[in-house]
Amino acid sequence: MTMSKTLIRGAKVLGGEPQDVLIDGETIEAVGAGLSADGARIVDAAGQILLPGLVDLHTHLREPGREDSETVLTGTRAAASGGYTSVFAMANTFPVADTAGVVEQVWRLGKEHGYCDVQPIGAVTVGLEGQKLAELGAMHDSAAGVTVFSDDGKCVHDAVIMRRALEYVKAFGGVVAQHAQEPRLTEGAQMNEGVVSAELGLGGWPAVAEESIIARDVLLAEHVGSRVHICHLSTAGSVEIVRWAKSRGIDVTAEVTPHHLLLTDELVRSYDPVYKVNPPLRTERDVMALREALADGTIDIVATDHAPHPHEDKDCEWAAAAMGMVGLETALSVVQETMVETGLLDWAGVADRMSFAPARIGRAEGHGRPVSAGEPANLTLVDPAYRGAVDPVGFASRSRNTPYEGRELPGRVTHTFLRGRATLMDGKLA
Repeated sequence: MTMSKTLIRGAKVLGGEPQDVLIDGETIEAVGAGLSADGARIVDAAGQILLPGLVDLHTHLREPGREDSETVLTGTRAAASGGYTSVFAMANTFPVADTAGVVEQVWRLGKEHGYCDVQPIGAVTVGLEGQKLAELGAMHDSAAGVTVFSDDGKCVHDAVIMRRALEYVKAFGGVVAQHAQEPRLTEGAQMNEGVVSAELGLGGWPAVAEESIIARDVLLAEHVGSRVHICHLSTAGSVEIVRWAKSRGIDVTAEVTPHHLLLTDELVRSYDPVYKVNPPLRTERDVMALREALADGTIDIVATDHAPHPHEDKDCEWAAAAMGMVGLETALSVVQETMVETGLLDWAGVADRMSFAPARIGRAEGHGRPVSAGEPANLTLVDPAYRGAVDPVGFASRSRNTPYEGRELPGRVTHTFLRGRATLMDGKLA
């Protein structure tokens, strides 16, 4: 964008009364009614919702090592298309992001090519193998300044290793993000354990595999006095454990994915591997419990778990298919359908769960800030009246493994601004 000033006219800031927002350079200069600015680019935002730029605490960018499915460039283009100005990149790359060198590589790729800010997540253990702590301090002290550590894709199943990780990150205010999955309870698991798995003859993935690890880890966090974050919480029982932990004052936060707010294990009856994901799609009861928990704050944030895979890894029989779904470009629409249109959250609540809170948990400087004068101009405009069928052909992501293909969803991100620079204008990448 060549112009230094942009005037967003008539947007409903966090869903409130229409206001004008003037951006000058990288900063919001003014917010109010009837603003004007000579030479400014005008964005007519009548009827649209203005949110702080979205922050995703759980993104798989795949680079280095799996550039056939995603790169930092394509992944951040997908993020900008979905309204994100900051993403946290998971460590399960090749090589694993378990050293200062690898996290700095990802961080520099974000600086050079990113359509949004990229904050690497460091592995908790060397090679994600769960045997020995990775160099947590060196990753934190690197140029990347890592604050979040996770073996996502695998569980830190050893209680001693998990305790030591919590003790280590406490020293610099970091957080361990746990993929809660007791591995012995999920051997051979293909989908949620329940009526549908029994009828289909697929190996069941019991809810207790998730819940037992969460229960252990909140107690460890209390014992150590450290922060723990629960990745992609998916069961009603997990909600109750986190609610209990918070009532005790334990420093635990939790996330839910858009797909766990909308989709159920009934879809697996199609045997379409697009619905194969980790943790698996659960029951309608679980979905309703997750929505209520996100509404009441027991679950703190929405995180996409954007997991791109090349066509050949999904276009195969169920048992051989990779687990995961892309999600950056559809997340806000799913949240609008499941939370806003059901009356569970207003747009200010969406801003909290998708920007303010994830930025706070991950210490994303300059993100998740109020839409007010003097703040960084990291902003997202969404047209809530739009409805349309999801067409992955138009995705910016390199992968197309979306469970929403052909499904009509509400809302469309029209503009995304990263420090005042338009990364998305009128629905098109800049």
